[in-house]
Amino acid sequence: MQRKRTKSVQVGPITIGDGASIVVQSMTNTDTRDVAKTLAQIHSLAEAGCEVVRLAVLDEDAVVALKEISALSPLPVIADIHFDYRLALGAVAQGIHGLRLNPGNIGALWKVQEVVRAVKERQIPIRIGVNAGSLDKEILKKYGGPTATGMVESALGHIRLLENEGYDKIKVSLKASDVPLMLEAYRKMSEVVDYPLHLGVTEAGTVRSGVVKSAIGIGALLAEGIGDTIRVSLTGDPVREIPVALEILRVLGLRQRSIDLISCPTCGRTQVDLTLLAEKVEERLSQLPPLDKPLKVAVMGCAVNGPGEASEADFGIAGGKGMGLLFRKGEIVARLPEDELLPALLHEIEEYVGDHRRGNS
Repeated sequence: MQRKRTKSVQVGPITIGDGASIVVQSMTNTDTRDVAKTLAQIHSLAEAGCEVVRLAVLDEDAVVALKEISALSPLPVIADIHFDYRLALGAVAQGIHGLRLNPGNIGALWKVQEVVRAVKERQIPIRIGVNAGSLDKEILKKYGGPTATGMVESALGHIRLLENEGYDKIKVSLKASDVPLMLEAYRKMSEVVDYPLHLGVTEAGTVRSGVVKSAIGIGALLAEGIGDTIRVSLTGDPVREIPVALEILRVLGLRQRSIDLISCPTCGRTQVDLTLLAEKVEERLSQLPPLDKPLKVAVMGCAVNGPGEASEADFGIAGGKGMGLLFRKGEIVARLPEDELLPALLHEIEEYVGDHRRGNS
């Protein structure tokens, strides 16, 4: 797909925009003042595949904690600031790699100038984050509530404050919990600016609803070539966000599908507990290290059609009544009792990992 070309900004060593790979972000939900817990969660996010992490900075104690967190974090750290320009100045001084700050919300122009002076010195980007649920009262009054036009107008107002100070290391987000509203806002924004866009459906909900909202909202825009970095917002442990984000990118061909599980939806011919088999295989695949060669695994419910329907899989299993098939590239290599199917498939996976673990000498 043809991606819209945007300006690039650097968040630590990570390039966002200008055709760079879509960057996956998340946000910690620990108390930032608790350095140990926050770093532990950042490490978990990094292991899951997160590339940039954002932290809430509520007070001066959180600012103090940023120094150690930024120094020890395996990921670039973005400080999330609301209203208090002094927290932004402190965060910059502590070594963070980016700010999430709406300059129109921090008061007098001289406060904006102070922040711009600080980020200019360290070449730190600012993400302007417009949220449909917290638009300025004047914009809500003007448009009769949260609208895409109002969200874009709000973002452009914040952008002008920075541009007037000669600063353009900017990223923009226009999030809403309503997917059609979010889509319209990002599309309008993409037409009028060339700053990199951070995509997300805010307050998307739990895994059950949030995954669907995020896949539709983020996925639709990416499919149109809009977006440079994404966050899937789910209630609860932020580590759960990362596999969803990565899967959205893989499905759209924006990340290499290094590990891919295919399984049939089952039908009346299915005579094994295919759901259990597929879930156990998926769990094992989620634990695999990075591989130097793509891996495709199939879990099929029909021994008659399964191997043929999944002929492109590296290997897979197809269930039958009390028996099943183990196959590679569509070719049957063994007929096994049902209780031996899963161990046989997992053995194949382990051998594959041994041969294709990335970085093996």
